[in-house]
Order: sequence, then structure tokens, then C-alpha cells
Amino acid sequence: MFEKKFFFNTKKYSIISNGVVTKKSPSNIALIKYWGKKQNKIQIPLNSSMSYTLGEVYTVTRLSFSMIERKKRSIKLFFSGKEKKSFLPKILKFFHRISFYCSYLQYFNFVIETYNNFPHSSGIASSASSMSALSLCIMEIEKKLVSSLKEDFFLKKASFLSRLGSGSACRSIYPGLVVWGYHKSIKNSNNLYAIPYPYKVHPIFTKILDTILVIDETPKKILSSTGHQFMSNNPYAKSRLKCAHKNMNRLISILKMGDFKEFGKLIEHEALTLHAMIMTSDPYFLCMKPNTINVLYKVWDFRKQSKKNLYFTLDAGANVHLLYPIKEKKFILKWIYSELFSFCKKIIESFCQ
Repeated sequence: MFEKKFFFNTKKYSIISNGVVTKKSPSNIALIKYWGKKQNKIQIPLNSSMSYTLGEVYTVTRLSFSMIERKKRSIKLFFSGKEKKSFLPKILKFFHRISFYCSYLQYFNFVIETYNNFPHSSGIASSASSMSALSLCIMEIEKKLVSSLKEDFFLKKASFLSRLGSGSACRSIYPGLVVWGYHKSIKNSNNLYAIPYPYKVHPIFTKILDTILVIDETPKKILSSTGHQFMSNNPYAKSRLKCAHKNMNRLISILKMGDFKEFGKLIEHEALTLHAMIMTSDPYFLCMKPNTINVLYKVWDFRKQSKKNLYFTLDAGANVHLLYPIKEKKFILKWIYSELFSFCKKIIESFCQ
């Protein structure tokens, strides 16, 4: 009952009849991937994960609320200016999950207006930024109702609520390196909400650029939420979980020592392991496109010839994240545009906050 004790606000609510709140929340890119959720649990990961929160890749959500005059609550959702009824089932499921922790929601009608500045459902963690933005809006309403709300509680609960909408969304609440899921080597890590990475990090890892190659803008045929379920029948799941635990320990050491080459090798291994799990699930499926593979080979060849610190990672989609130190930006970015632009629809220049 830890969740109820910590996140159920027992303080008296103020009375408000209507209002509007707006929040902007970034996407994130996982370095240690989580893939698979515990059965019979709501959004509890099989393994801990760590991500960088991204700048310049975000969702903006405007949440209008008004007191219910009739018995039935109304929720409408507009995406990029158009009503999107196909998104509503996920939103309604989210509101149902969080109703125990946000009892005040039952008294309001809602209009959700949201947009991304990047393609949705294509493997750039659009659900992470959208659900975290919505959760931050909900917490802003709670803050209006409970003026004494502390910032630490605000962020923890926002992360907790986000998780109930999209697992990786809980990491988008905080900037920088963020951890979600219990790991014995990371203080205060837990499965209920994310925390900022609590240990000292070598300066080289505080100035990382992420250039995103949008190989495919179309929504994925199989959403991540479905893909997670397939891990329950994956014959390699146990080995993957051991590997993820080991890689988290390795990453903790790497972040302290500042070894960028080992960092790069690790995140590439994690990305390819994620896709190995996708390709060996039952049913199996494939997220990569031919140009994804072309880009990976080009990056490997470039790194071998130039000795530059350019490494890739992938989410559960076709698009490629290229991570490299800011001090090597000029040379690497020029090469990306000249050699990789032909393989993708667009290039998004971002950075790790």
C-alpha cells in the first residue's frame, strides 16, 4: 500500500470551478533499455533503465477543465488542432488508473489540446513526452487545489502518474540522466517513479549532443505497449534481464570514469539487444527499416576511419539517435548532413539536458 500512502493527497482541497493549465515536457532516450513489464502489475518494469532527457524534442499540452454540470464526465482530445478520437481510449484508461490518486478529477470535464514538434508513434518516445506533459498539467491542477504542495512531492507524483500512462514517461519529468526501476547499486531507485541519477558524473557526459535521424515518420505497426507484453514468452528474456542488470553496473562505472568509448559501446549493445528481443519475441516483429541498417554500417565505418566519438542508439522504432560529445560537434555534424541525410526523411538536432 506504499503507493496509496505516499501519493494519495489527504489535505483539504480549495474550490475552483474551471481553469486552464499548460505544460511542456521533453522526450527522452534510454541508454539502458527497459523492455517487458511484470505480469499482473500495472506498469512495473522487469528491469531498471536509465535515460537522457532531450532538449528541442518535446510535447506541449494545454488542459482546460470545467466543473461537471451533468452526471457524465466529458473528455475531448485535440492533437495538432484536430480532434483525435482514436487517442481517447488510452487517455480514458490513464484517467481511470490515476483516479484513486487524483480523486478531484471526477468533478471536471476536460479538453486536452496537445502537439509534438516531432513525429508521434514512430519510436522517438512521443508517448513519454505526451503522458508526462499531461501528468504535469494534472499536478498543476492539484497545486491549485492544494496550495501547500511541495515541489519534491509535485515532481515525484507527476513521475508516478506518468508511469501509469506510459512507462518511459516517468523519466521525462526530470532533466539530465534519469533512472527508473529498482537497482541495488542506485540509491532510492524504485519501480513506482523515476529519480534523477544520484551520483557524480564525469564532465564529458554533461555535454552530449543527440542528432536524431528520422528514417520513418509513419506510426509503428506494433506499439511498444504491445511489444512489452511479448517478453513474457520470449525464450531469451532471462538472459536479457541479467544483461541489463550487468550493463547498468557498467554504466555507473563509466559515467564516473569518463570513458566515452566504453559508453558508446555499451549504448550500442543495449540498442541492438533491445531489437534482438523484438525480433525473437512470439509473435516476432521487426522495427528497423533498410535505411536504419545502412546508417548503422555508415556510423561504424566512419568511427573506424575518423576515430571520432560517434555512437548510435535506438528506441523501439526505425529512427536512429546519434550521440557524441559537444566538443566534436563541428566535424561530426558536417559528416552527418553530407553522408546520412539521403537515408532519412529529416534530421532533428537535439541535446541531452
